[in-house]
Parts: sequence; C-alpha cells; structure tokens
Amino acid sequence: MKTAAAELEDATIRPPKTPVAEFERATIRPPPGIVRRALSTNRHLAGLLFGGVIAWTRDQRERPTPKGLKFALARTVSAVAHPMLRRDLRDLPFAQQFRRRLELLGPTYIKLGQILSLREDILPSSVTSELRNLLNRLPVIPFAQFTALVERDLGRPVDRLYSWIDPEPLGSASIAQIHRATTLTGDDVVIKAVKPGVAETLKRDARLLRILGAGLQAVIPRYQPKRIIAEFCDYTLREVDLRREADNAESFAANFRDMPDVVFPAIDRHRSGMRVLTMEYLEGVRPDAPEALALTEEERLHLVNLGSESIIRMLYRDGFFHADLHPGNLLVLPGARVGFIDLGMVGRFDADLRRALLYYYYSLVSGDHEDAARYLAAVAEPGRDGDPQGFRRDVSEISARWHRASSFESFSLAQLVLESVTRGAQYRMYFPVELVLMVKALVTFEGVGHVLLPDFDVADVSRRYIREVFLQQFSPMRFVHEGLRGAPELMDAVVKLPSLVTEGVRVLERSTRPPAENPLKGVRATLLAGFCLVAGAIIMAFGGPWALWVTLFGGALLLAFRRGG
Repeated sequence: MKTAAAELEDATIRPPKTPVAEFERATIRPPPGIVRRALSTNRHLAGLLFGGVIAWTRDQRERPTPKGLKFALARTVSAVAHPMLRRDLRDLPFAQQFRRRLELLGPTYIKLGQILSLREDILPSSVTSELRNLLNRLPVIPFAQFTALVERDLGRPVDRLYSWIDPEPLGSASIAQIHRATTLTGDDVVIKAVKPGVAETLKRDARLLRILGAGLQAVIPRYQPKRIIAEFCDYTLREVDLRREADNAESFAANFRDMPDVVFPAIDRHRSGMRVLTMEYLEGVRPDAPEALALTEEERLHLVNLGSESIIRMLYRDGFFHADLHPGNLLVLPGARVGFIDLGMVGRFDADLRRALLYYYYSLVSGDHEDAARYLAAVAEPGRDGDPQGFRRDVSEISARWHRASSFESFSLAQLVLESVTRGAQYRMYFPVELVLMVKALVTFEGVGHVLLPDFDVADVSRRYIREVFLQQFSPMRFVHEGLRGAPELMDAVVKLPSLVTEGVRVLERSTRPPAENPLKGVRATLLAGFCLVAGAIIMAFGGPWALWVTLFGGALLLAFRRGG
C-alpha cells in the first residue's frame, strides 16, 4: 500500500482521470510595477485610438458618400500613424483590434472584455459580438507551482490534504486554475486556485482603470465608461477572494434546500482559504452534450422545468443569482438533476429592484405590454436629455411584436428583453449591470431549454413559475413579515408618544394662553387641541390614513374657539 506522499509523487506520471485538450504553458513573470503597467496600458490605448481612426477611414473610403473635412483630417492622421502601429493589428476592423489588445494586456483586461461583451445596452453590437470571442482557455501554470500555491494558502503540505491531484488541469481562466483531486478520506473534489500575481495585478489595474474611466467619461459620456469600469472593478476584485465563492455556494444551497434535484457543489472549508477553494466534484455533462440529448423526453422535460424554476426563483424570489451563467456552468447530473458550478460571480437585486423586475417579467409573459414597458423604464436611470416616454413607447411596441410572433428562431423572449434593454442607449436610459447579467441568465435559460426540447415554449413555462413567485409576494404571511420589519420604529414611536403629547400640550398652552378676563376660554381650547393632538399621534403611530385629517380638524376647531371666545 502506497502512502499519500508516494501517491502524490506518482501524480505527475499517472494519466489524468478526465482527458482534456492540451493547454498552453504559461511563462511565469513577476507582475510589473504600476508605472510600467501604466505605460503599457497607455501604449495599447493609443494604438487602439489610432487603429480606430484607420478603420473608420478605411470604412468611409469604401462608402459612396461625399467626403468632407472630417474625412480629410482622419486620412492624414491615418497616414502618419499607420507605420507606427503593430502590423498584425493595424489593418483589422476596430472590434477585432479591441479584442486583440485586451488579450495582449492580460487577465484583467480579458475579464473586462468579457463583462463588456454583455453591455449591448451601451456598446455597438459589432463590438460586443467580437468580445465574445475572447480567450477562455488561458495558459496554465506548472503543476509544481500550482501545488505550491495550495500549500502556501492552506499552510499545510498537500500530501496531508489530498491523496491524489490530477497534474492536468480541468480548466484555466483569466483568474484561476482548477484541478481534480481526491482527499485522504476518498472524496472526489476540485481544487481551484488563484494564479500567482493575479490578485496584485487586478488591484493595480483597477486603480489605473478608474483613472482611465474618469478621463474617458469626459470624451465619450454616451458609453458611460466611468460606470462600466467601476462595476467591473467591484465585481472582479470580489472574485479573487475565493471565500466569497464558498459563501455563494452555501447561500445557493440554503435557498434551494427544498429542491433536492438542484445541486450546488459542497464546500470543503478545511481545505479552503482566501486563494484556494476545495469543493465537491460534480460528475455530469453539459446540457448540449450528446449524453444529455440522448435522455428520454420525460427526463428532458423534467430538466427543462427544473432549470426554469431554478433561474426564475434565483432572479425574482431570492434576488441572488448566478451572474456568469452559460452552458459550461450548467451540468446534467445522474438522475435527471441539474447542477450549477463556478459560483464566483453572482448578481444581487435589492428589494425594490427585484420587485420591479418581477412585475416587469410577469407583465411581459402575461401579455401586458404597457405595464412591462413602464416597469422596465422605472429600473433605468435617465441620463442627460433622456427620453423615458419615448423609451416606454418603443419597448411597448417591441413587446407587442414579440407576442404576435414569439418563437425561438424568429424572436425569442431573451431577444425581446435584450433588444428592449439595448434600446435604452438610444433614449439615454442606462441600466444597472445586474439587469444585464439577468439578461444573460435568461438567454442561457431559453437557449438550453430549446436545445433539450425543440418545441420549448418559454412564455408558457415562465407564466407557471412566475405566478408562483408573484403569489408568494402577496401571501398574508409575507405581509406580516414585511410589516414586522417596521416594528422597532413603531414601538419606538409608541414609547415616545406620552412625552411627545405632553410637550405638545405645553407648547399649545403657551401659544393659546387666554387674556386674564376670560381664563376658561384658554382651558377649553387647550383641552380640545390636546385631544386632537393625542388622537392624531396615536393614529399616525399605527399607520392610519386619518391622522392628517384629525390634526387639521383639531386646528380648525382651535382657531374657531380662539376667535369666538
């Protein structure tokens, strides 16, 4: 029998449990300083700017339209800049130049491009479409360095934690790298570790990007660069702390404890830290894999209903959802169960936003075009010269068109929501990034449903589950729960009520003190005013609608007594 240490030594020669495509090996270098990084970023930014001028000039030259002074200036700039730009980039379309320069700048900017690819509400579709082609299989760090990372973060040798670690990675993204492993107790797990230098690079690049965003805001305010970069920095800096992903997985599991067929990987807290995460390995296949498509129609229908209910609950009941949802992060597990993985990026809706989006989606699938447009407009923030009324009118027309010809091939529900959000830029209506992440979840939900069931009717399935969520919002117990949220303030008002009434009566006594020749008149007015004040305060404390009228009536009587003596 081999010891755990001997098994670990043999890991480099054992074949991997899961065959994977060959990864490119990364060259490990210390992260550059902030000055050097700033110079490199500015160089690529300048290259992109001049490359954009060249691409625009080339596009205008091919159009049979009159050329003016603007074209002449751009052509001059292009002629001067062309020899100084990289040969492999300068003749590409602008969108491809943008993607390639983000890849050259490294992990931070690749992640930024992935976020920008979702912002079809702000950026042109040609740019967002190209950004979806960003690298998603990045070079891997050597196996020995990966195990050193695990040991450094967990503070123990790996042979005291795992009996086997697969030397070939399961995946390698811009931030982390993952390997399969087996614990000393025989559990199959996945180890996820943040690549060396990535956390420091992200923090440094975030500072540079915030400065860049402030500068770009003055030049191209229409595209909201400052807002986009701030959102990106907030989301990405949270991803490098893997303890957050562990918390997310446990939160999801708690939210779905009543649905055992919806699975999230269990977290091994004893083998996890800030930069290393050990979690349960879920043995499953992608929903578009041949094994999933070979299931019976009944099993595929169960999977579609399960996935639909899960995503609608995440979005509109919990307001806590998977923000990086795509077919690669969904698994079909044995027993026709659904598994969600890669939970580092999550979206959160506060109570007001979640309620507005619930009403929007409910109105949408119920055929209420005008209310759907009204609720969507309420979520947006109008910019300078914003046109909310024009936006509502346009969205209402799009929704009506979808109901007339709703099918996945011609005009799907996800396309409807995406086009509605995209129209916001035309009317200077800007949406929070959470709404864009919601759209991505809906796109995945509908696309996967259509793959498993070609006749999948997203509106019909959505109505069924959205009504359940909608009715839960208006259940008597929920009203009681919402009312109890304000109980501390109510009790505080009740406790303070006697002193407030006493002080109010004293003020009224001083202001309504009668002349010496008729003392009874002042006593009568004071008693009546005190009674009205007490009644109004009590009604107001318990949320009654009559407090204002009682107070006004008391004031009118008081004035009458003072005048009439």
